[in-house]
This record gives sequence, C-alpha cells and structure tokens, in this order.
Amino acid sequence: MTTQVIVLNGGSSSGKSGIVRCLQAVLPEPWVAAAIDTLVDALPPSLRSSDAGIVFAPDGGVTLGPEFERLEAAWREGVAAMARAGARVIVDDVFLGGAESQGRWQKSLVGLEVLWVGVRCDGSTASGREIARGDRAWGMAAVQAESVHRGVAYDLEVDTTRTESLECARTIAARTRPDRTERARPERVRTEPA
Repeated sequence: MTTQVIVLNGGSSSGKSGIVRCLQAVLPEPWVAAAIDTLVDALPPSLRSSDAGIVFAPDGGVTLGPEFERLEAAWREGVAAMARAGARVIVDDVFLGGAESQGRWQKSLVGLEVLWVGVRCDGSTASGREIARGDRAWGMAAVQAESVHRGVAYDLEVDTTRTESLECARTIAARTRPDRTERARPERVRTEPA
C-alpha cells in the first residue's frame, strides 16, 4: 500500500522543519506539510498564553489547556481527512505526551498507511539551535529532547545531531511506499502513415 502520511515526532529545534522541506524536495510526488507550530500560530492571541490554551513556561515546559486540546483534536482529524481525500501529508509534531500523543494520532489516522519517524537530536545541540533561532522559549529543546520519544513506536529514527536534514530526508524517502500506478506512464507508440 502507498504511504499516505509521514509523521515526524521530535523535540523543539530537533530539525523536523528542515527535514520536511527537504522531503518535499526529494519525494517524487507532491506532499503537504502540516506542522503543529502552524496550528499554534493560528490560535487567537487569547489562547497563546492562557490556561485554556497553551502556556510556554520560562523553564521550557509547555502546558496544554482544554480548549487547545479540543482544537488540536480537530486539527488531527482535518489532517487525516486531507490524506483520505488523496493528499499526501507530512506531519511535523511534538508528542508532549509521548506514547499517549501517538495513540491520539493513531486513532485519527486509522485506515491510512503511515510512516512513523522519530527525529532525535542531542539536547545540547538542540539547545544551541534554540538559542540561535531566537523564537523559542529557552530550555524547551532540552526538556523535550528525550521526553517526546518515551514509549513511542517508530518505523524509522533519524538523528540530526550530526546528520544534515537532506540526508535524513533521503533516508525517510527511501522508506516510503510510492504509488506505482502514478509513476508508470504509458509508452508513446509512434505510428507511421500507411
């Protein structure tokens, strides 16, 4: 069966976004990116620092409220609906709940062919990237480097500590199952007039 969804899970600043862009470049078919950061950015300001929404603590911790969890569940179902409608989707997520977070995705993606990918990065390397980016709460990368992988089952793991995004993307692309019917193009038969 053709891979319909690629789910990348890794901590903040682990390199998932770079891998997504490289996957979109190296995969032969078009793939749509669905990133948890895009959902967070789409939230109204009232939910970006509220107990009902999402709170980024000064120590790098993240707390999710009930309204955020409701909207995130709707987002997951929307991603699954896109895949069921024929779009190939690369999910860029942070499983704050480890295996429990994966279980929610598994429920939403039931019946779809999914490639589960763990994106690992040494905590100190991710922390350095976090500081260089300047758009993350300091400490988030270190807090999430290992915790997001607890109990999660993967088909494949990549490590961006010393491996570039493009190489990771090529490793992931090699594990996807392409749609053979789309790739097979009929040969053109040339006919000569009689």
